[in-house]
Amino acid sequence: MLPNSRQFDAAFGIVKELRTAGHEAYLAGGCVRDLLLGREPKDIDVTTSATPEIVLGLFPKTFAVGAHFGVVLVATCGGADAASAAGAEVGEQIDVVTEVATFRSDGAYSDGRHPDAVRYTASAEEDVRRRDFTINGLLIDPLKIADGVRSLVIDYVRGVADLEAGIVRAIGRPELRFEEDHLRMLRGVRFAARFDFEIEEQTKRAIRALAHKISAVSRERVRDELTKMLTEGRARRAFELLDETGLLKEVMPEVARMRGVEQPAQFHPEGDVWVHTLGLLEQLQEGCSATLAWGALMHDVGKPPTFRRAPDRIRFDGHVDVGVAMGAEVCRRFRFSNEDTRQILALIENHMRFADAARMKKSTLKRFFRLVGFEEHLALHRMDCLAGSRNLEHWEFVRERYEAMPEEVVRPQPLITGRELIAAGYLPGTGFKEMLRAVEDAQLEGTIGTADQALQLVKEKFG
Repeated sequence: MLPNSRQFDAAFGIVKELRTAGHEAYLAGGCVRDLLLGREPKDIDVTTSATPEIVLGLFPKTFAVGAHFGVVLVATCGGADAASAAGAEVGEQIDVVTEVATFRSDGAYSDGRHPDAVRYTASAEEDVRRRDFTINGLLIDPLKIADGVRSLVIDYVRGVADLEAGIVRAIGRPELRFEEDHLRMLRGVRFAARFDFEIEEQTKRAIRALAHKISAVSRERVRDELTKMLTEGRARRAFELLDETGLLKEVMPEVARMRGVEQPAQFHPEGDVWVHTLGLLEQLQEGCSATLAWGALMHDVGKPPTFRRAPDRIRFDGHVDVGVAMGAEVCRRFRFSNEDTRQILALIENHMRFADAARMKKSTLKRFFRLVGFEEHLALHRMDCLAGSRNLEHWEFVRERYEAMPEEVVRPQPLITGRELIAAGYLPGTGFKEMLRAVEDAQLEGTIGTADQALQLVKEKFG
């Protein structure tokens, strides 16, 4: 059965309207694949023989965001205010926005991303054959009366057989598909990992041969594909495939260098830094935050350049500081937002501090708990332990105290501010920060609890 949802109803209505106007129209691509796999489609797209101009004129609310590539967004109006998703004006009511793409046959791809010229075609099969993978080249006729989804499928590329066999196969010549859009190489890896499929051998050979061309793809697009790999619940498999296909050393050479970097067996019985990192990736749950996922990937990125075989054991002196610097460069390269960059670097910087928690002063521990998104720090440390020694002693100590400590104890109201220091006769200046820090330390330690005590401490310590 086809899904019963507002998104599907909107697509169904668009197909029906296009058919009534005398045009071919089908549901296409990933939504068909997901329906056949028994998964809930994230998006339901429509493909049609109608040109963008016809689509724009046929529906009352449309957005020509990609009309030069044959793509128009069609909005169904009426219910929830989701206008911003379609770029509608403030106050307009939008239920669902559906992507409607015209059948096309692309020309050459000089930039490895966009076709130099787009030629519209009346042939659904011609349109399918310029797509990336057979499992994404399926169509559904939703108006056809049938017993199940399978009987509605139009399959020009044996995509159903590949779905059933668990294979990611490029449509036509793999080299041509990847020359057209280099990002397809990463997408192929992501699909294989997400669905636990194998990459067909010719397709995999083509990826290996053309992996170096991924550098021509915009860094934002690469970042987004890697983030999806990390957060779709199959991160370990995705990065193993990146390594096998030669893509890893092209997109994340810092991670590729982890392979073969030995670790001290008493702390890391699992093996080298690469194996350890894969152990963390294996624990990332579907839907986890991107910052946690990237923090897990790069928490030990500083180990390869700091490897040292000391007389007593293998050491990685300063690997955290080096890792933070390397992580900062990766975040710049992939153009992460400032907010995400801060969190990813904080995860790298603080992942070793759990071992010191039991010896921390109360004030230091409370400030540790103040780290933004501390739950992610807890999650990363737990994964780090389970991918290595499996000793959760430090994690349990920190978690128990973090969960038991009320927010007002971790972040108490300041006993005094600069105003009280001025009133007490102190001149504003750089010393105020040190004075207030000393007061806060004592407050967090529990040795003072009133404004008078705070001022007395300042007087005793700073005169």
